[in-house]
Amino acid sequence: MYVALWNRVTDFDPADLDRAFIDRTIVKATVVRITIHAVDARDYPAFHEAMQPSLRASRLYDSRFSVAGVSIDETDALLPDLLASTDRPRTGAELDAWLDDRLAPRPGKPVGWAIRTFAPLHHVPTGGPWSFGQPRRYVSAEEAGGPPRTGDPEASLVWLARRYLDGFGPATMLDFAQFAMVQRARARGAFRVLVDRGDAVTLAGPVGAELFDVPGGLLPPEDTPAPPRLLPMWDGTLLAYVDRSRIIPPEYRPHATRKNGDVLPTLLVDGYVAGVWRPVADGIEVTAFHALPDDAWAAIETEARGMRAFLADREPLIYHGRYAHWWATLPAAEVRVLGD
Repeated sequence: MYVALWNRVTDFDPADLDRAFIDRTIVKATVVRITIHAVDARDYPAFHEAMQPSLRASRLYDSRFSVAGVSIDETDALLPDLLASTDRPRTGAELDAWLDDRLAPRPGKPVGWAIRTFAPLHHVPTGGPWSFGQPRRYVSAEEAGGPPRTGDPEASLVWLARRYLDGFGPATMLDFAQFAMVQRARARGAFRVLVDRGDAVTLAGPVGAELFDVPGGLLPPEDTPAPPRLLPMWDGTLLAYVDRSRIIPPEYRPHATRKNGDVLPTLLVDGYVAGVWRPVADGIEVTAFHALPDDAWAAIETEARGMRAFLADREPLIYHGRYAHWWATLPAAEVRVLGD
């Protein structure tokens, strides 16, 4: 999220995000897409409640949970005491040991794996260049003054849908359903409520598609320049729409989005994915999937210099080690090391 914000916020200071994680105005937790996100703490209660059907189903009906021989009702009955025990930071191993004590002779680890996904738990900052490291530590979620939990996931889903449109509109109802990983019927109901109460408007999209957006949402002219960008791994823009050809050419999608779910750090040129990038010892290595004009390379060079300076005080070789094996399989029309 640090690299994502560097791309989007003028004069972004990563220390501001460090502080926001420490004081919990921004929290890291499992919410949309059944994976970990950083979200405004005021949004978290509604986001978490909206996603409960998906979060619970993804774990409580999985064989990795059922192998423990613990029922869903038993698991739910453990939650109040478990949350009381996480009034201070606990590692996953500590939570599993807590569950072992209460479930013996049945194993606690499968239950802990499930609970850490759907229970209201925040990740605790551990320090380091990106605020969070290993082992993960968890603490009970706090209510932070945003939309309160209503006891109704469908009501909270309306808030999540509105916030999705704030970030990614104009978009279709199916876009939201896929991005959040909720059933289409639930997404359709949330969008209907937003339109009925005037919190969303409809627009005519390509080939008759019905698009939704927030009232007064920014719609720049089609010829608005889109300067090159070096997006981070798993950037939300590449995951926010069913029709991903609006940002990534179909022939490039298998290269940028790997079969295991990794989404590589991408290069945008004129608003479309044109390649990938990673830091190397001598600068920022940019792999273009097709030949780029000289003026595009000049603008990418400027971005690369800024990115290298940004990473220098954090983690200069982010993405280089753990994910380096992907680069051996990529097409490469042009490869340049920039920003030295």
